[in-house]
Amino acid sequence: MTTKIIAEIGINHNGDVEIAKQLIDVAAVAGCDYVKFQKRNPDVCVPEEQKSKIRDTPWGEMTYLQYKWKLEFDHEEYDELFSYAKSKNIGMMASVWDFDSVDFMMDYTGRMKIPSALITNHELVSYARDRSDYLMISTGMSTEKEVEAAVKHARPDLIFHTNSTYPSPIGELNLRYISWLTNKYPEAEIGYSGHEYGLTTTFAAVAMGASWVERHITLDRTMWGSDQMASVEPIGVMKLVNGIRDIDKSMGENAPRKLFNSELTKRETLRG
Repeated sequence: MTTKIIAEIGINHNGDVEIAKQLIDVAAVAGCDYVKFQKRNPDVCVPEEQKSKIRDTPWGEMTYLQYKWKLEFDHEEYDELFSYAKSKNIGMMASVWDFDSVDFMMDYTGRMKIPSALITNHELVSYARDRSDYLMISTGMSTEKEVEAAVKHARPDLIFHTNSTYPSPIGELNLRYISWLTNKYPEAEIGYSGHEYGLTTTFAAVAMGASWVERHITLDRTMWGSDQMASVEPIGVMKLVNGIRDIDKSMGENAPRKLFNSELTKRETLRG
């Protein structure tokens, strides 16, 4: 089995198509299978009490709503980015945060994800299920009952285990939940979406059975943005992919022990 790897660009492009292309390049060169963005209609997604609050941003002072719109790409940009990803032989998809964004992404792909923050929005979950070919959900911030309800409404093709803290405390990753999900939902694929520092625990998730891995990527963790510090820089993305591919090769079969050709010479030397 080959683990599928998603490099989540999310909003780490800071509204700049050229940065987004550089991040696509990083993911493609490293050997990731997909890049993933986040698509929102801020007029819908930003709470009313937050919209008029003033923020200091790289573009100067502006309202929080104006800032969120700065991070959004429209059809012109997505046309360009989907075409660019295709030229680099890497798939592209998005997390959808509202009904408008589901409709928007349908113009490009039937593969989309409901983020952890929204899996309790059953109307959105059902709407996305009815319109997507392959639907993913993440379980962060949720109780087991909330996960059960989300699975009921989403009938997801892929369920990601995740801790939604950015960055996630290592002691709260609860990687054994991957096994729980695997046993509880055999009809779905089970993945791991990591927000922790480092790669070791993500490798462990693959060894525990996660068939998909998702990590945020960035050009530089010191860049502006809420997700940058919990993201993986270019060298780390290459290490991530190489490590996962080595784990894939090493797993073997859950079966009686096999004597490999590489052992035969040593067997003859030591046993005669």
